[in-house]
Amino acid sequence: MASSDSAYSPAQVAEYLEYIGLPQTFHPSSKPTLDLDYLTTLVTHQITAIPYENLAIHYSAQHAVDLDPQAIFAKIVAARRGRGGYCMENSILFHHMLRALGFADVCYLTGVRTRPRVDGVPQGDSYTGWVHLVNIVAIPAGGRQPPSSSSSSSSSSSVNRYVVDVGFGGDGMTLPMPLVDGLVHHNSVGTQQIRLVRDFIPDQRFRDESRGAQKMWIYQVRNGGAEREWVSFFAFHDQFEFTEPDFAVVNWYTSQSPESFQTFTPLAIRFVRGAGGEDGRRPKVVGKVMLVKGVVKRNLTGKTEVVKVCVTERERVEALREHFGIHLTEEEAESIRGRQVELRGQAA
Repeated sequence: MASSDSAYSPAQVAEYLEYIGLPQTFHPSSKPTLDLDYLTTLVTHQITAIPYENLAIHYSAQHAVDLDPQAIFAKIVAARRGRGGYCMENSILFHHMLRALGFADVCYLTGVRTRPRVDGVPQGDSYTGWVHLVNIVAIPAGGRQPPSSSSSSSSSSSVNRYVVDVGFGGDGMTLPMPLVDGLVHHNSVGTQQIRLVRDFIPDQRFRDESRGAQKMWIYQVRNGGAEREWVSFFAFHDQFEFTEPDFAVVNWYTSQSPESFQTFTPLAIRFVRGAGGEDGRRPKVVGKVMLVKGVVKRNLTGKTEVVKVCVTERERVEALREHFGIHLTEEEAESIRGRQVELRGQAA
């Protein structure tokens, strides 16, 4: 594997690829072409093997999220306890894996503004500050040669750019989305559709494009077909790279501020992988399981059903193990005692 500025060694990359169950044909030793099929397969395996969860905020001695890439790898991959992370953890892990696999000169992270939610649905005209991260990845139309190749040239001068989000949760994109205004995609489960539109968000005041004003990419979702309205979930600039000091600021607010919903809402979302995508060549996302506070829901058909309502900590810890494959240590499970989010009800 060619050297890159990835935080991860070839041995760590190999361990990660084995952990997410990536087929051997996509491993570096098979010299796969780094094209959209490769990227889509990698996304599918990451989001179905590594859950979105913010449990470090609630079930840890420090009640904090460590964004050091080695700490993320140790927690998610090396520990083998089914752990995932919230947006920044999952996206930073994926980012460094992309760099090690051969995308080192064509991917970067950028910040995201989200819309506040009421009962899980974005509401109002305002957006938050930067509280989320996504990867921007550029792929030549014919793909790239793997980094071990003696040729570093792409097979085409045409380059397509994609946004990849492996850490947004239940309404997140389940595939790389090309930065194309208005292009509609099916989002794997039921009738849910997603798209990106290029527009100013309501909070923007500088809108004179002749003087350099920039519209944002807005991620939108609709459920139930063409008769339903599009709902805007988040917005980002694709040409503004975020660096580690930016992550630190975003992470502190998101994981520590009492105004951040992450600090008072334990969450876990696991996408479910099924065999055979539409082209028959790769697995696809066929459903999702979600825990919000104490309620576990499942969606495998396009309709959401309640699986379990947890009223005690013992029930919630067991639900995390049973439905998400997340195994908390005894110390982690006990660390939530006395905190606002502890479940103190009596078992039925």
